[in-house]
Amino acid sequence: MPAVTLKLPEELKTRINDLAAAGGKSPHAFMVDALAAQVTREELRSAFVASALQARQDVARYGQVMEATDVHKWLLARAGGGKAVRPRARKLLK
Repeated sequence: MPAVTLKLPEELKTRINDLAAAGGKSPHAFMVDALAAQVTREELRSAFVASALQARQDVARYGQVMEATDVHKWLLARAGGGKAVRPRARKLLK
């Protein structure tokens, strides 16, 4: 694995050292975990934005939408294990 050098402000280095010690990790392991978590968050955010942009294009193309309150009710019923009728799409009003 190639080495990477980070120049950290002394205050941040101290905070990392303290948190790593409290968690029973080396500062290196703490920083690797923190970087991996941040990369995962950014990947998820990027996928979410791409999905939202695709949904926006689909609405523009097909003009079909669902009422948010109907979708929320449906999701809550599904999450609770209940049966629910999927909301119907309707024409977008301009």
